[in-house]
Amino acid sequence: MATIKEIRDRIDSVNDTRKITNAMYLISSTKLRKAKKMLEDTEPFFFATRAMISRVVRHLPDGVENIFLETWQDIPEKNRRRGYIIFTDDKGLAGAYNHNVLKLAEEHILTDGDKWKLFVIGEVGRFHFASKNMNIEESFMFTSQNPTLHRARKIAAEILDQYYERKLDEIYVVYTTVHGNVCETRFEKLLPLDIITDIRKQPLPPGVMREEFLMDPSPSAILDNIVPNYITGFIYGALVEAFCSVQSARMMAMDSANKNAEKMINNLKRTYNRQRQALITQEITEVVSGAKALKRSKEAKKKGANLEKR
Repeated sequence: MATIKEIRDRIDSVNDTRKITNAMYLISSTKLRKAKKMLEDTEPFFFATRAMISRVVRHLPDGVENIFLETWQDIPEKNRRRGYIIFTDDKGLAGAYNHNVLKLAEEHILTDGDKWKLFVIGEVGRFHFASKNMNIEESFMFTSQNPTLHRARKIAAEILDQYYERKLDEIYVVYTTVHGNVCETRFEKLLPLDIITDIRKQPLPPGVMREEFLMDPSPSAILDNIVPNYITGFIYGALVEAFCSVQSARMMAMDSANKNAEKMINNLKRTYNRQRQALITQEITEVVSGAKALKRSKEAKKKGANLEKR
């Protein structure tokens, strides 16, 4: 059984750890508010760009050729070259955030044979795939803590270069979104754009006329301009969503750590008080026993003195 000093040292140690986790909780809550504001500012551009792509594609004349209109349906599923953009964090202490992202990514990667390329954001993802000897095509060497439009453009440029050169047929994104206090890991196709594929598959409803739509300098040039902007906006949104999610996950992890520390301290204090009470009781018992023994000794001496007098 632990001594009183050991229990007291343990309580001090847990208290010190709780101060750290509480500080991390407060920092994450501040960063989460900042990330949510960034996300709210991003959404209007993203939805407006998506709506514009839908409108342009709906009014494309027949015979337009553009790489973003190709669906690669003629390539067998097992032969398609796929790229995966994986968003992880730079450190742990965020619950299952990184684990869920890496697990979902590996579930898809391992079913694609060797026709895949990895584009990784975050130190945890880089270390994980390197430790498994999985080749990383591009590891973007910047922190995931500060999402910026410049970084989104850099990622989009690298991905689009591979797509333009026909080195990749499909590109997917693995990232995390947050809804309230719930983080959801998502796997979404980035290219080819499903919104373009879906619209081109659907004929105009009967009786609906196409509005007059002037495209200058050409429909293909407009797609070459608007789709990369959409890709950049999507990646920036994913960066912000991931940043928002990791702060939410870290807040929940630190809150759970604070509650566990509180329970541990209460249990240790109860053990400490029982030990201390037992020690005090033992000391009182020893004092009382000593007093009784002294009293018996004095009585015995007094009795012996009386016998000598007789």
